[in-house]
Amino acid sequence: MAKTLNHKENFLKGILKENPVFVMLLGMCPTLGVTSSAFNGLGMGMATLFVLLMSNIVVSLIKSQIPAKVRIPAFIIIIASFVTVVEMVLEAFIPFLYEQLGIFIPLIVVNCLILGRAEAFASKNNLMASILDALGMGVGFVIALTVLGAVREILGSGSIFDLKFVSEDASTFILFILPPGAFIALAYLAVVFNRLTSKSA
Repeated sequence: MAKTLNHKENFLKGILKENPVFVMLLGMCPTLGVTSSAFNGLGMGMATLFVLLMSNIVVSLIKSQIPAKVRIPAFIIIIASFVTVVEMVLEAFIPFLYEQLGIFIPLIVVNCLILGRAEAFASKNNLMASILDALGMGVGFVIALTVLGAVREILGSGSIFDLKFVSEDASTFILFILPPGAFIALAYLAVVFNRLTSKSA
């Protein structure tokens, strides 16, 4: 029972208590750079989730074979390999999203969330714990980017997932699809998220 509870807590901590975006403020480059729409936020979140999950699995499996002095370069090579896979898959099957995310796809390699989980968790824990940690953190990242993208798209374009619910000539807050709007929306969402989660804790 205790083991099951630990697995549950390990998974949920990345979504609520240690949410990488709203609580730990990790991965701010893609968070602020690509969330001008809900679709972009969801796409970047899913790409990051895949890389995080696969790199955690590999690091957990081969951690004992990697010398301590070269562990960080080894982790970066592992992460870069999966980022290359994501980049090629997006370019081949979802070219629209590939063009929208642009340079932020290869920049997943230097996302401190992924390298941080490899170094702080996967290199010190077993395979199952590393998978649950990656899934929790990844799902938390997906939710945060999708919500942020949805809020910015609703306020800035009057639509969500490209479904427009105001007329073409309606006035919207253009600021929210521009870079300053990302900071403002993220700040308010972080406040609301932390208020809600602190009350439920």
